[in-house]
Amino acid sequence: MSVVPSSVESVSVRFPTGFVWGAATASFQIEGATTVDGRTDSIWDEFCRRPGAVAGGDTGEPAADHYRRADADVDLMTSLGLGAYRFSVAWPRVRPSGGPVNAAGLDFYDRLVDRLLGAGIAPWVTLYHWDLPAALEARGGWASRDTAYRFAEYAGSVAERLGDRVAGWVTLNEPWCSAFAGYASGRHAPGETSPTRAVAAVHHLLLGHGLAMERLRASSSAPAGITLNLFPVEAASRTDEDAARRVDGLQNRIFLDPVLHGSYPADVLADLSPYGLQGHVRDGDLSLIGAPMDLLGVNYYRPLLVAAPLFAPSEPTEWLGVEGVRFLPSGRPRTEMGWEVAPTGLTDLLVRLHQEYPRLPLYITENGAAYPDAVDADGEVHDHDRVTFLEGHLRAAHAALRHGVDLRGYFCWSLLDNLEWAEGYAKRFGLVHVDFQTQRRTVKESGRWYAGVLARNGLPPE
Repeated sequence: MSVVPSSVESVSVRFPTGFVWGAATASFQIEGATTVDGRTDSIWDEFCRRPGAVAGGDTGEPAADHYRRADADVDLMTSLGLGAYRFSVAWPRVRPSGGPVNAAGLDFYDRLVDRLLGAGIAPWVTLYHWDLPAALEARGGWASRDTAYRFAEYAGSVAERLGDRVAGWVTLNEPWCSAFAGYASGRHAPGETSPTRAVAAVHHLLLGHGLAMERLRASSSAPAGITLNLFPVEAASRTDEDAARRVDGLQNRIFLDPVLHGSYPADVLADLSPYGLQGHVRDGDLSLIGAPMDLLGVNYYRPLLVAAPLFAPSEPTEWLGVEGVRFLPSGRPRTEMGWEVAPTGLTDLLVRLHQEYPRLPLYITENGAAYPDAVDADGEVHDHDRVTFLEGHLRAAHAALRHGVDLRGYFCWSLLDNLEWAEGYAKRFGLVHVDFQTQRRTVKESGRWYAGVLARNGLPPE
């Protein structure tokens, strides 16, 4: 049964004709079926087994059981009126242990793409959302240059099978998390605390992106690019400006500059000289990494207000080379993740990209919020805080359009409640509530509200 409203009231904010409206998910967070049809362990399967690594001892099984419930989930997307669905392909399902192609794994995504197209929903595919085959991590992971070439092989396999039907491609989702949260602070899989391996991972992830773009070009005419988690970074005072510069360099510019300018920022290279970033760069790498893209995906959740100093020297941190960084509260409301809600930061970020980097289409590939949702006695999930969050950020996105930003689409994070990585199942981002015991889906108030936005291609008057 559709939740799209039968009548559409007048709007005060209308988005451009053809604006892409969707929702996003990630394979490890929703699929489950971790040992089914030839799938082997990812680094996240192994990480979840470590005592204390994931809240509640939660694992990727059964997650939202999407592998078995994909048809019903597509029906759910149809009821919301989604025009596009961004999902990630599980590398250990398609090339188990990083080896030969597993036909059964590719078959699942082949069926999903056809099912989406049959429902009038455009498939947007992310090739890597953090689930590196564990066998490749055992051979060095992203700290090894060879992993970039294995990623290109995997990307080619997916593109050859799905490339004639996919509407858009994303090579990597948030390589910052893969490199720095995975190898520097150890908060994410594979759970290492090695600055030198983190810096190696940065370059090899970007190299993998460049190599994968070549494979996508060979098999698909759909637009392709990378998705980065970007933050407006502000210094709390003049004495904190250098710390803010370093954080901006390690969070934003270390990825933006190579893919859009074809070079690493000089100050970031200097900051990371103790960890050897320059030593991983070979002739031709940056030309490959900086080859033209068709789009840039932007994941936005919050800004960073930076002050120094922060961590004790022995405390693992993602911001290498920063002797101390403190992220100060600004008094804004916070989500269940503890993240401050700052919609205007999205406008600032999009305008910065428009002004400082080569112009190309931008897509908000993730934006959303976790709140402590529950199904009430009336069978409904009244998540008004999420509605407020989404409305504020959509108005901020529209403000960026008025500044001339070439923003083409918005994907809400997330379609379903899921395994929120190290936070486990307790943090809920979905437009749809999932009871992880019964797998019952319940469209939240925010899901119905978002369906209305899609139906009217805009927002009602404030």
